[in-house]
Amino acid sequence: MIMGKVSFNPTCIGYYKWLWVGLSCLVLLWSPVALGAEQGTSSLDWPEITINAIATLRQKAFMASQTGQFVEAEQYWTRLIEYLPEEAALWSNRGNVRVSQTRMEDAIADYNQAISLAPNQPDPYLNRGTALEGLGRWQAAIADYTKVLELNSKDAGAYNNRGNAKAGLGQWEAALTDYQQAIDIDAQFALARINAALAEYQLDHRQSAIRQFRNLTLRYPNFADARAALTAALWIAGQPGEAESNWVAVVGVDPRYKDLNWVSQVRRWPPAIVGAL
Repeated sequence: MIMGKVSFNPTCIGYYKWLWVGLSCLVLLWSPVALGAEQGTSSLDWPEITINAIATLRQKAFMASQTGQFVEAEQYWTRLIEYLPEEAALWSNRGNVRVSQTRMEDAIADYNQAISLAPNQPDPYLNRGTALEGLGRWQAAIADYTKVLELNSKDAGAYNNRGNAKAGLGQWEAALTDYQQAIDIDAQFALARINAALAEYQLDHRQSAIRQFRNLTLRYPNFADARAALTAALWIAGQPGEAESNWVAVVGVDPRYKDLNWVSQVRRWPPAIVGAL
């Protein structure tokens, strides 16, 4: 079975639909196997109406997942699983939309099934790790991300996510090392860059962090996470005018940054920058 990442680009500013825990990466999977291969039959044995129905369901499932219609997406993935229960990608994708509904245990059950069907594919481990993070099971999440890296040492998302899990344990130096590994692999990985800058701030590398917050804000003007961090850091650095102008832009894009509980418990900023905010 061939499975590849599609549909969700973790560097894009449209990540907010997927932002539920520490800016971790989820991936949707596409498995271009012949219909019917999982049941040991040729796709020629499938009625054309069934083949068309599956193709339509798959398109609807991806569209609903991408546009944040998670309840509907789950229904589509479930119907696809009924047709193709041995297709690991379908289980992993349904797990993703369950994560997006904060149904972590249900999502983990789906990822477990995907892993049992395709134990050498890295992405279900990556997705399961994200769900484990959502439950605060940091060591288990780290184990899944490490498994991903054993299967694919160039997976920037796995390094970013493992950094997040290490940050959950308060291991900021180790987290920063993983974020930097992610950036080395993908220099355009904005989520890894903001996470690295936040870790730098926590480690009291304040000027370096501010420089990174500012660079991200200049490159991605609507990146509320970077602009909110810049706001907080500038205020503490004694630059209230620039801080206030950035804050106006933040709340216009994403007012959740006014909620310190959300920032610390859901977004999971480090304590130092939460205190600054």
